[in-house]
Amino acid sequence: MSKRLATILKSVPIEVDFDEMVLKNPNLDELVPIYQRLEFNSFLKRLDITESKEKVEINTENIEVITEIDKLNDIENNSVAVIKVLGDRNHVSKPYIYAVMILTNKSFYYLTDDINRIVKILNNKKLNLIGHELKEDLYQLMYYGFDSFELDFDTEIAMYLLEPTRSKYLIDKIAVTKLGIEIEAEEDFRKGNNQVDLFGNYDNKNIEYYKEYLSVIKLVKENLILSINEFELENVLYECELPLIRVMAEMEINGIKADGEILNEIGKSLNTKIEELRTNIIGLAGEDFNINSPKQLGVILFDKLGLPPSKKTKSGYSTNVDVLEKLKDKHPIINHILEYRTYSKLNSTYVEGLLPLIGSDGRIHPHFNQTITATGRISCNEPNLQNIPIRNEYGRNLRKAFVVSDENKVFIGADYSQIELRVLAHLSKDQELIDAFNRGDDIHRLTASRVFDIPYGDVKALDRSRAKAVNFGVIYGMSGFGLSEELNISMKQAKDYIDEYFNKHPDVKNYMDTMKMEGKTKGYVTTVLGRKRWLPELNSPKFMTRQMGERLAMNTPIKG
Repeated sequence: MSKRLATILKSVPIEVDFDEMVLKNPNLDELVPIYQRLEFNSFLKRLDITESKEKVEINTENIEVITEIDKLNDIENNSVAVIKVLGDRNHVSKPYIYAVMILTNKSFYYLTDDINRIVKILNNKKLNLIGHELKEDLYQLMYYGFDSFELDFDTEIAMYLLEPTRSKYLIDKIAVTKLGIEIEAEEDFRKGNNQVDLFGNYDNKNIEYYKEYLSVIKLVKENLILSINEFELENVLYECELPLIRVMAEMEINGIKADGEILNEIGKSLNTKIEELRTNIIGLAGEDFNINSPKQLGVILFDKLGLPPSKKTKSGYSTNVDVLEKLKDKHPIINHILEYRTYSKLNSTYVEGLLPLIGSDGRIHPHFNQTITATGRISCNEPNLQNIPIRNEYGRNLRKAFVVSDENKVFIGADYSQIELRVLAHLSKDQELIDAFNRGDDIHRLTASRVFDIPYGDVKALDRSRAKAVNFGVIYGMSGFGLSEELNISMKQAKDYIDEYFNKHPDVKNYMDTMKMEGKTKGYVTTVLGRKRWLPELNSPKFMTRQMGERLAMNTPIKG
């Protein structure tokens, strides 16, 4: 049957001449906007869109190329200018800047000498800067004292606000999608050019490419600003995101002092522990094998030791953490393996991973990112300082490696108290929640009292813990199934908890329902600042996808 289903029938009579099906003269005025909206970039590139009114022309012929630093003095103060910096981005050593490029209305400055002099002149000009990924440009220039400027527009940030679920925001892709302009990707251009020509000389090919590149940024800005205004994103762009660029560049420059000696000591201790666990695992297994190999580990656990496997794939048995957690009581080797993995990850990620990132100034300069999370939250990488572990002794010791730069400084730990629940109280206007916060009540204890029908003074630690899961479950749109898994209770009991919560807080229920309806009718939900999250999931034919869309509709305004 399968073979019959897969066999192409050649006997079907086809009387169509396929040459006649080719569309000779498409209506480009209609077709180009469709391709742009659907992001059919390769189709756009195939079209001859020179006659289309959607085609935006790049005219760089009349722009004068200037390579003398002193000519920077000719730029009028407070001018709007597109800027781009070419330099290394490793954040370990002081940035080495190869070229600073500035595009004004009439001139393209391509400057490769004496960065300190360039910065001194620019500080006097107080330019209004346009760019793409401006934070990377500012990080490099601010290292050399650049501090007098305003931020006019960042095309990457603007595109992120319009489409926050994209994985990348490359200017060449945006130019094709929004303007029908095709420009070579910067990464491809740099790969194709000799590094000496690219950074050391006034290479004409290099100058012409970046003159066009900055001109495209300027044209893209003019297009994106229309969409920013259309979707009422001006507030979140100008009041939140653009000022944040400067703050984060400064945070990256300041970095955080790290004590390499402490990290090395932790590494030695971890290696001793890892070797001890390895010896125990090999002893319990009865033979030597590679513990880091899931395939070999699966053979030991399920074939040799006879433990019950949960599933088997083409490559062997699954040995992920969920599988091992369920086997903890079946054999003493399991706890040793889980510990081995924990300590190995601590060592590779937070000791071996952090040490090479300590710069010559003894500080780690991480990358903070504005365009990674769909909710608007900041992320951090190389290294991820938002995720230094704390739950075990070694994790806590790792934090000791981060030190103040001198004895006159201290670390301050500051955290909002139950901020998400406070935001929920504000957005839903639930008077019970508002009054509870104003009284200074323990909100989880109060929820336990109201949902579980226990006097406030009699609420035990376990009751409070369960109520906490209910509170956050409500925020995240958790189902009865999700809460039952979280609390290890029956689905009926979990559903009863959620229903009782909404009975006691009808305004919260009304708010959640309103957000779901708004997401369906408008296609997006909005935060207090005006940030929008588009939710195509709500119109999916798949039930699970629609449910995910409903959860996003409920929690995005709170998390955002």
